[in-house]
Amino acid sequence: MSSDFERADDVRMDVGALIAAVLSRGLRIVLVTVLLLVASAAVLLFIPKSYESSASLLVEPRSNIYTRAAMDVTSGGNAVNTEALMSSQIELIKSRDLLLEVVDSENLRSVPEFSNAGFSPIGFVLRLIGRGPEQRSVDETVLGNLADRMTVIRERDSAVISIYVRSTDAELAARIANAIAAAHVKRRGAQSLTDTADATVWLEEEIDKLRPKVSAAETAVANYKVENDLFVGANSIPVTDQQLTVVATQIAEAQQRKNDAQARSQVIRGLLDKGQSLDGVNDVRNSVVIQGLLETKANLQAELAQKSTTLLSNHPTIKALKAQVGELNKQITSEADRVADSLEAEAKVEADLEQRLRDDLTRAKLTAGDATKGGVTLDSLEREAKAQRDLLENYLARYSDATSRTASNSALPDVRIVSEAAPSVEPASPKIPLILGAIGFVALALQIGAILFGELMSGRALTERTRAAGLESEDHVYDAEATEIDNDMVDEAIDDELEHAVESGIAPPPLAARPADDDVAQLSAAVTTHQLRTVLLASLDGGQETLMVMDRLLEDALMSDLSAVVVDAGSGETSALLGLTDLAAEQADYGDVMQRAGDNLAEVPWGRLPSLDRRSSRPSTLIEALADIYHVVIVDTGRVGVASSLPLFAGARATVVLVTSEDASPVAIGVARRDIAALGFELGRVVRLPAVRADVA
Repeated sequence: MSSDFERADDVRMDVGALIAAVLSRGLRIVLVTVLLLVASAAVLLFIPKSYESSASLLVEPRSNIYTRAAMDVTSGGNAVNTEALMSSQIELIKSRDLLLEVVDSENLRSVPEFSNAGFSPIGFVLRLIGRGPEQRSVDETVLGNLADRMTVIRERDSAVISIYVRSTDAELAARIANAIAAAHVKRRGAQSLTDTADATVWLEEEIDKLRPKVSAAETAVANYKVENDLFVGANSIPVTDQQLTVVATQIAEAQQRKNDAQARSQVIRGLLDKGQSLDGVNDVRNSVVIQGLLETKANLQAELAQKSTTLLSNHPTIKALKAQVGELNKQITSEADRVADSLEAEAKVEADLEQRLRDDLTRAKLTAGDATKGGVTLDSLEREAKAQRDLLENYLARYSDATSRTASNSALPDVRIVSEAAPSVEPASPKIPLILGAIGFVALALQIGAILFGELMSGRALTERTRAAGLESEDHVYDAEATEIDNDMVDEAIDDELEHAVESGIAPPPLAARPADDDVAQLSAAVTTHQLRTVLLASLDGGQETLMVMDRLLEDALMSDLSAVVVDAGSGETSALLGLTDLAAEQADYGDVMQRAGDNLAEVPWGRLPSLDRRSSRPSTLIEALADIYHVVIVDTGRVGVASSLPLFAGARATVVLVTSEDASPVAIGVARRDIAALGFELGRVVRLPAVRADVA
């Protein structure tokens, strides 16, 4: 059987050729880069150096020992928006008036750096066409140059403002920065004094207006209280309210006393009606008469008890004593009845007192109602008087504070210098090391980029890959004696035919089919004779060929009394048992994935997870450990390509065996060999098996 080939459109970059092209021109790249750096350094030496100095200002309200508790009069004690405050301070620092003060103090009009207009490309072009800019005054020129050389920024989210000034003279740059900071502090202090003086005059006028208003409001409150009897007693409680409280308390007390007397009287009369003893009633026992009667009764009862021991009940003495005791009981009952009458009389007195107090409460309520209505007007007058009085007191406090602030050195500005500028030692520009580094990097990048681009455009760094097209050709036929050729010689012949096909455009015929048993037998012999210990089976088509080779190897190994283990790293079929995927995902240990299948046979299944973690190094470690335990380790890595698990076993002491069908294309085999070599493996053997075809009627 023979086949034709056609060119594929897939083009690859040859990284080795690109690196070789760059290295071959390395001397020129270095020489050009050095020349550019030297030329740039020479140019930078003639550029005037600029030095930069900075002074820092802190913006915050301040007070001294005399005005520590006072707030800024202009702010009225309210919090100032920090963002707006900082922006305002920056604009004041860059204002024309302040910069003119600095120009005068430092005599910048006589400094050529600031007084000269300098070269302007736009102005030069306009002058060439006869439309040059108008001549500016010396002050405008100096202010423009100073503004260009000055930068005022806020330091992050703090209340510090930094003033940066650049100049060719380091001393001059520091002096200008300090002069700007000092001028701003002085100006803010003068503004504070001016604002305070103006506030003092205004406050004095307002105080003079408020004093008669406060006096009139307080007089109106006092007159209304007198006219309407709206007096206030202790604890700022109106007298009418106090009267209502006292009367209500007295009514409650009288009602309580009345109820108490009635209850005690009813208890005594109830006991009398039932004929029970009155000895337990306090009101009865507290009566002096009843106390005497009770003592006499006790004596007679004692005597009666004594006489009863010697005399009979019909004895005159016994009868006389009993008659005396009965008379005493009648007297006690009569006296208790009089006590109950006295309690009822007391309850009646308390009831009369309660009624009189209720009448007084009614009259007090009428008076309190009138006072409440008048209190509404009184409250209104008091609120007005209090508002006028509070405003006057506030103005008086502010006036006192403002008066103290107008004194010399008492009003502190809200800006102060926290860091003075010092002459810079190193120039701010040009940054020669940074510029030279950037030039060197750009020079190297441009040269290397140009070389790479040229190599790619010329095609010298590109390689083509051909694929089988399936067209048959009878031009070249291998002899049947090719079955005697070793696997390595077959692979070399395939590469030669591929190169010949690419150069001449002629598709080479496939190698004559060799018996499949020879390839498998040779591989099995190498395994059983201990030439191969760890075999990585890689499939070209992903069919049943790998299983056939694996079964043959296991059968021969077991027949030779060799222990073997099979590792499934390519089927992708999940199982209920722990396997390689669980080991790679660190969800199982090495011993958990080993499944015994016989005395000398073990198996590592795919596992419970659908995918294999290709970043794990545990599968390679497992293979190394199994090779020390078992005579033969067979690993199914699946189909060669992106989905292959071969990269997981990189660095392992193993032999890769490529399993293909008998009619596999030599080109496909060559591509597979290159893919295996790209992964860092060396292809040991190629095993060809008859293709499995369905019978068609």
